[in-house]
Amino acid sequence: MKNFKRFLQYALPYKSLAGLGILFNILYAVFTTLSYIILMPMLDILFGETEKVYIKPYYPGIKNAFSKEYLSNLLNYWVTFTNETFGLQRTLVYLIIAVITVFLLKNIFGYLGKVAIFFLKNNVLRDLRDEMYNKIITLPVFFYSKRKKGDIISRATADISTVNSTYLDLVIVFIREPLNIFFTLIAMFKVSWELTLIMFGFIPISGLLISVISKKIRQQSKDIFDKGGFLVSAIDETLSGLKIIKNFNAENFFKKKYAILSNEVRFLGNKMIARESLASPLSEFLGVVSITSLLWFGGKMVLIDQVLTGGTFIGFIAMAYNILTPAKAISKANNSIKIGNSAADRVLDILDSENLLKDKEGAVDIEGFNKEIKLENISFKYNEDYVLRDFSLTIPKGKTIALVGQSGSGKSTIANLITRLWDIDEGKITVDGIDIKDLTKKSLRGLMGIVAQDSTLFNDTIINNISLGIEKPTKESIEAAAKIANAHGFITEIDEGYESSVGDGGSLLSGGQQQRIAIARAVMKNPPIMILDEATSALDPEAEKEVQVALENMMKNRTSIIIAHRLSTIQNADLIIVMKKGEIIEQGTHQELLKKNGTYSNLVKLQSLDI
Repeated sequence: MKNFKRFLQYALPYKSLAGLGILFNILYAVFTTLSYIILMPMLDILFGETEKVYIKPYYPGIKNAFSKEYLSNLLNYWVTFTNETFGLQRTLVYLIIAVITVFLLKNIFGYLGKVAIFFLKNNVLRDLRDEMYNKIITLPVFFYSKRKKGDIISRATADISTVNSTYLDLVIVFIREPLNIFFTLIAMFKVSWELTLIMFGFIPISGLLISVISKKIRQQSKDIFDKGGFLVSAIDETLSGLKIIKNFNAENFFKKKYAILSNEVRFLGNKMIARESLASPLSEFLGVVSITSLLWFGGKMVLIDQVLTGGTFIGFIAMAYNILTPAKAISKANNSIKIGNSAADRVLDILDSENLLKDKEGAVDIEGFNKEIKLENISFKYNEDYVLRDFSLTIPKGKTIALVGQSGSGKSTIANLITRLWDIDEGKITVDGIDIKDLTKKSLRGLMGIVAQDSTLFNDTIINNISLGIEKPTKESIEAAAKIANAHGFITEIDEGYESSVGDGGSLLSGGQQQRIAIARAVMKNPPIMILDEATSALDPEAEKEVQVALENMMKNRTSIIIAHRLSTIQNADLIIVMKKGEIIEQGTHQELLKKNGTYSNLVKLQSLDI
């Protein structure tokens, strides 16, 4: 119940809707009970069993106003008076009108109660989705390094919907059905306490059997949700790598892989449904046993003892059935709680995750970049092995620093650490002498523009991709950024120009065009520090040349950190850092490093550069 209570807190801002929902459901329960009670006098009239009372009963006061004796005499007096005065047909008309009115009010309140609760559910669902998305976008990048993207998507969509539908549906069940049972039991006790006690004898048996059935449902439902997340991950990976799958004729491999996962979900689903579905026939069978027991004892009270009329007994049986239906709904709700708890555990795993990179208390904003970035004896490891160890580097303002070296030497890691996508394990990184851990992440990242090998465009218009993160951008500033990025020409040649969609991941543009849009996006931000992480390594020579012109335009009058495999892009750098296994093995200008005839010189020769 802990998860259930936790998620009910999301309904607190909507107390008015919840209050209306509760009120309407209470009224629904009251009129549901009345709808059965009101049938009794009509049945007695039809069977000719109404006791004739000619003197209006004395009002016994509020304390005894709802006693069985007083209410029975009052009703019989009213029926007798109407029959004697207006005839039996008028009495039936009055009773029919009363029955229709009660059933109409019951259904109106039932409808209003459902609408109020459903409005509440949709509001809570929206808030849950928003909070989950905000959490996902706030958590650091490394949080997702060991998680499947599809599983996160499944938690943020299917699992949240399951939590919302199960838990808030249970609110209706736990408000309406117990009230139905409560009011009906009161009426049944008024009619016959002996028969009501017989009815009670079967409720504990039913509850015990259903609890035994539902014991394993929570674990099974958790397994289903986990496997469902893997299914979404498999679809996501398939769509992301569809070209590779087709080019390597790997369709059958992925079909089999998906079919295995899908079959596991089917198998678990069948097992859970088999258990869950057993609760309903069991409770119904016990209900039939209960009703037949009532028929035996009640029939004896009507036919032999003659302490009940036939109409009253039929009304009692109807009320007994009215108890069995909500009791069955409550038993099903027990299974729903198990399923909801499993989904809630997966949702809370994200919502309750601690953001290890959140701004520290008292973190300050940095307004500009005036002097230098300094990495002082930093060490960092992703898992067990250090990627950087005791690494130091100073990046003065206005200078271009290039980082080169073999894959895995720690070049991109430095970019991730400077922008605080990860935190160092040892040492210190400062900007103008201030430790970046003492700065707000927003202001720190506001100083920096990133152009990576993967341009990462969003399925939106060109204009929105360029102005990403900029509030109220002007068309002139967007076009100016595109011109610096050498992108304005090809953009204007597209039918819809800047309003053209780039497609999913930029699929409607070539690689060179995507990269120039990404450069325009970085220029639009107008940061004093620019980080280029393999910005041209995935391009063909012609596209690389166009992008290189754009990069050179962008880097003018800026501090730049270039991470490169292609050494042709860094010959004009003020300082080239050659890295190996997280350490600096050489540093200097292009010409200085060539004269050393060391690692850098060998890399240049391997790439057949004109030296």
